Amino acid sequence: MDILLVASAFNSLSQRVYAELSDHGHRVDVVLASHGPDAVRAAVAGTRPELIIAPMLKTALPEDIWREHTCLIVHPGPPGDRGPSSLDWAIAEGAAHWGVTVLQAEAAMDAGDIWASAAFPTAPVGKSDLYRNEASDAAVAAVLQAVRRYADGAFKPRPQNDSSLRVVWRDPLRQERRRIDWDHDGTETVLRKLRGADSQPGVLDELLGREVFLHGGHPEDELRGRPGELLATRAGAVCRATRDGAVWIPELRPRKNSGDPAPFKRPATCVLGALDLPESPVPLELPPGRRTFSDIRYRQRGDVGFLTFSFPGGAMSTGQCRRLLAAYRYALTRPTSVLVLGGTRDFFSNGIHLNVIEAAPDPAAESWSNLNAIDDVVEAVLRTTDRLVVAALGGNAAAGGVMLALAADEVWCRTGAVLNPHYRRMGLYGSEYWTHSLPRRVGAATAERLTTEALPVSARTAAGLGLVDRLVPVPAADFTAEVDRLATELAGAPDLGRRIEAKAAARERDEAVRPLAACREAELTRMHAIFSDPDAPYHALRSAFVRKVPSGSARPLSPAADPLTGGTR
Repeated sequence: MDILLVASAFNSLSQRVYAELSDHGHRVDVVLASHGPDAVRAAVAGTRPELIIAPMLKTALPEDIWREHTCLIVHPGPPGDRGPSSLDWAIAEGAAHWGVTVLQAEAAMDAGDIWASAAFPTAPVGKSDLYRNEASDAAVAAVLQAVRRYADGAFKPRPQNDSSLRVVWRDPLRQERRRIDWDHDGTETVLRKLRGADSQPGVLDELLGREVFLHGGHPEDELRGRPGELLATRAGAVCRATRDGAVWIPELRPRKNSGDPAPFKRPATCVLGALDLPESPVPLELPPGRRTFSDIRYRQRGDVGFLTFSFPGGAMSTGQCRRLLAAYRYALTRPTSVLVLGGTRDFFSNGIHLNVIEAAPDPAAESWSNLNAIDDVVEAVLRTTDRLVVAALGGNAAAGGVMLALAADEVWCRTGAVLNPHYRRMGLYGSEYWTHSLPRRVGAATAERLTTEALPVSARTAAGLGLVDRLVPVPAADFTAEVDRLATELAGAPDLGRRIEAKAAARERDEAVRPLAACREAELTRMHAIFSDPDAPYHALRSAFVRKVPSGSARPLSPAADPLTGGTR
């Protein structure tokens, strides 16, 4: 079937719906509604779709489009739920279960006939994590069911005026409702408010006389102070006291009218600047039972080491990369035969930290520092020859994050993840030893196609191409436990010693053919030329991406389209 996706942004859900529909044999194009209604009309006229699906839409479809074509809207709420802040309300009200509904577009918002729906458990995580995982799994299941029903031609969608359906309109969740009362709100209430707004819109608050949006929240079990007081910093986050405890806030975003030249999300200490606060480090191996913020952790079970890392949005700044490298080197000192990287739910990595780069006094110089720092991590993985390294992807990965995973001996991937193994949408040639790892995995021709087309691929397609060695078909909440089980099984395999010896020999042979140093030098030469050229597309694309300014052409995204237009990493 010819399907056109209309999306306000080519975000994680839009990419997953695109990839899953393509896997099922449908011919899929994408047009960004952010380019305006005329762009949508032009895409419809040019692609002549049999069905239009809007997986993520912030503005209404043009009336002439939904009157003349069947248009299905993916709403992140259960049947009968209406309004623009559905997931926000689910978290705010502590709903144990929620749902996704695929309904037909009509004049009234979310009021169209229901083609399909799917329920999901609301895990105790941030809204964006929930959206990319449990909600995304449900959305894909509902979309595929709706497409099958539409293709069959016999299904009659359920009207929402059905007397058995309870319709609930939920107003937008405003900042007045999100605001934290530091004097009276307990830690769990504060965490629920932070998690309900962790990606967008954040929780508006005042810190050190500045209005900022708070993004993300983690409990703290030891530090205490006056309610609202800043207590400490750690890895770019700040700790703030609540009525009965404290929370860690990893990121802040200045208000757009605040005069800050960088009004976008960054590590909290980057926004606040120098603070007269103690740095409160924690060991990589946290004692059992501790509840505190730590974006990099190490644990060991028998012959298996687990180095987990979780950075907001999957972005890895220069400092984060350097800390991860130090943690990796520590993991190599431990007596293990298998080392697992990742293994947590949600993002694995999206590569360099574009927001930190954009806010830097010299973005070109910071791009260069960040790139070398992540290259150091990837090189350390590639040069590990005394144990097997597994990259365990519980969520999405893109650009340098994919190449970090490919440096490992095995890549395990949750079936709901989406991979973007390319750089061109950001105007970059690429680094992270991709010219070594990607062709080694998929062959030169496929590597050229993936990096040129610059389109997302599902975990299943990635496995078929050779990017992924093992699919892990479990819900996001079960991913870590399943990885633990599989890693223990791998460590006990009778041929493990032989595999490690063969790996070391292969590294020696590869080094003789093309040293890793030569690969790195060739990639960095290309990247340095881009960074140092103020007219290179990278600088404008990075700025537009970070500042959420539409850029590029309004043409539909497709394998034949300009790979620099449209979507996001």
